Amino acid sequence: MSRKKIELDATGLAPGRLATKIAGLLIGKGKVDYTPNIDNGDKVVILNASKIHFTGKKIMQKVYRHHSLHPGGLKEIPARRMLAENPEEIIRRCVERMLPKNKTRSARLRRLVIQK
Repeated sequence: MSRKKIELDATGLAPGRLATKIAGLLIGKGKVDYTPNIDNGDKVVILNASKIHFTGKKIMQKVYRHHSLHPGGLKEIPARRMLAENPEEIIRRCVERMLPKNKTRSARLRRLVIQK
C-alpha cells in the first residue's frame, strides 16, 4: 500500500464539487487495488481554500448549523461569514459528510490538509 500526496487548487471551484473529488481520493476509489473495507486512499492537500466560489445565491442564503446539545444551543453561521473567518471549515464539513459513516472516516479525515 503506497500513499501519494496529491495537491489540489481550490481556486474558483464550488465546495461540493471539490469535496466529491477529495472524498474519492481519500477513499482510494481510483486505485486498481480498491477494496471498500480497506483504507488505502491518498493524502490530499488543498491549496487556496479561501478562493472557493459559491454558485447562485448560496453565499447569501446558505447557513452552517451545529448544536451544543443543550436547550437553546443551536448555532448558525452564514456562509459569507464562514468564508471570511474560516474557509477551511467549509471544505472540511463538505468532505466529512461525503465520506462513508464507518470506522475509517476519522483516519481518512486526518489525511486531509487544507491551507488558506
